[in-house]
Amino acid sequence: MSWITHQVGSRTYAFADLRELLAKATPARSGDYLAGVAASTGEERVAAQMALAELPLTTFLNEAVVPYENDEVTRLIVDGVDAAAFAQIRHLTVGDFRDWLLGDEADAARLAQIAPGITPEMAAAVSKIMRIQDLVLVARKCRVVTRFRNTIGLPGTLSTRLQPNHPLDDASGIAASLFDGLMYGSGDAVIGINPATDNGQQVIKLVNMLDEIIARYAIPTQSCVLTHVTNTIAAIERGAPVDLVFQSIAGTQAANAAFGIDLALLREARDAALSLRRGTLGDNLMYFETGQGSALSANANHGLDQQTAEARAYAVARAFDPLLVNSVVGFIGPEYLYDGKQIIRAGLEDHFCAKLLGLPMGVDVCYTNHAEADQDDMDVLLTMLGTAGCTFVMGVPGADDIMLNYQTTSFHDALYARRALGLLPAPEFHAWLRELGIFTGDATPTLGRALPAPFAQALLQLP
Repeated sequence: MSWITHQVGSRTYAFADLRELLAKATPARSGDYLAGVAASTGEERVAAQMALAELPLTTFLNEAVVPYENDEVTRLIVDGVDAAAFAQIRHLTVGDFRDWLLGDEADAARLAQIAPGITPEMAAAVSKIMRIQDLVLVARKCRVVTRFRNTIGLPGTLSTRLQPNHPLDDASGIAASLFDGLMYGSGDAVIGINPATDNGQQVIKLVNMLDEIIARYAIPTQSCVLTHVTNTIAAIERGAPVDLVFQSIAGTQAANAAFGIDLALLREARDAALSLRRGTLGDNLMYFETGQGSALSANANHGLDQQTAEARAYAVARAFDPLLVNSVVGFIGPEYLYDGKQIIRAGLEDHFCAKLLGLPMGVDVCYTNHAEADQDDMDVLLTMLGTAGCTFVMGVPGADDIMLNYQTTSFHDALYARRALGLLPAPEFHAWLRELGIFTGDATPTLGRALPAPFAQALLQLP
C-alpha cells in the first residue's frame, strides 16, 4: 500500500512510508546501498526528493520513523518538541522550509529561536533537497556558543581538538605531540586523547597527566580522555580531575545499546561531572562523537538511511547541553561512504543538521586508507566547513593518527584554515597564545623563533 506517490514523466513512483521516502531521497552513498534502502535509479531519487519537498513539516510530528513505544530516542524527539518554536514554521512544507532557511528572514537569532521546534527528521529531510552551497550558507548563519574554561563557537573563530594519541599511551610521546600542537595554536576546543589501553587505571593516569599540564601552564582549555562513559564515571568516583565526559552516540536505542549506553547512563555521567565544578566560565561538559553508518554497522538502523539515523543522534546530544559534538565523518570506511565525493557531502550534511538543531558541531575531516579518497578531498571539505562556520576540527601530527590508523587534519591544516578564512582560536586561548609569544596579534604563530621558555624546559625533560 502506498503512503505517497510522485509522477515523473509517464512513470509513477510509490513510497510506502516516511522512512522509505527519506531513504530514497538521499543523495547516493554506499551505506544505503549496503542496507538496501537507497533509490534504485537517479530518476527514483529525484521523484522522492520532489515528493519530499511537497511534504508538510507537520507530517514529521505524526509519522515516527522508528516506533515511539520501542525506542527511547524517538520518545526523546517527540516529547521534546517545543510547540511555540515549531509554530513559527508549522505552515511550511519541506521545500518551503528550504527556501525560508536560505532567505534573509532566517538570521542567526531567528534560527536559534526555532531550533527547539525542529526534529532531526525535519533537518535531515531539508538537507536532502539542498545543494552543497545551501548547506554551507544556512549552517554559516547558525551560531551556537558553549563554555567550560573558554568560549567556543563565537563568530570569526575556528577551534581545534588537539589529539596527541600514541599507540602505547607513552607519556613522552603524548607530551611531545601536545606541545607541538600548542605551538601551532591547536587545543582550544579540547586536548583529547583516545587511549590505546581502555582500562580504568590507564584512564586515570592520562586524566591526571593532562590536568597537570593544563594547570602548570595555565592553559585556558579543557581535557578529555575518550574512554567509555562507565570508565569516566568510575574515574570520577575515584577522585580523578575529569573535565569533559566523552561518549560515542547513535540515533536509535538499539544502536546506543550496542555502544553500551542509554539515556539514563548519560544523565548519570553528566551529573557526576557537574558535581566536580571544574568549569570556570560555564558548565557545558559533555563531548559526543557520531558518524554516518554507526546504526547500520550495529544492525540497529530500523530500515533508516544512514543520514537520517545520524541526525537522530543529534537529538540525544542536544538533550545534554554539550560543549562539543563532532561527526567522525569518514572513519567507519568505504562500506558507508565510498569516496571523497560522498565524504564531502556527508560532512556538510552532518554539520548543517546539527547546527540547525542547535548543537556546537565540529567535524573530524577524515578517511580510512582503503577509501577512495585522499588529502585533496579533505582540503576541500575542510575549506567548505571553515566557510560554513564549523565549530572545530581535529589537530593531529602530520594528519596521520598513528594509534587509530586513519587520516585526518593536522596542526598545519587548522592553521591554513584560520589564515585563509581569517579565523581565530577561542578568545581566551588566543590571549594565552599571544601572552606566551606563540602567536602574534592574529592567527599567525611565531614560527622559526625560539620556543617559549616553559615549553622548551618541558621538552628538554622528555626522555
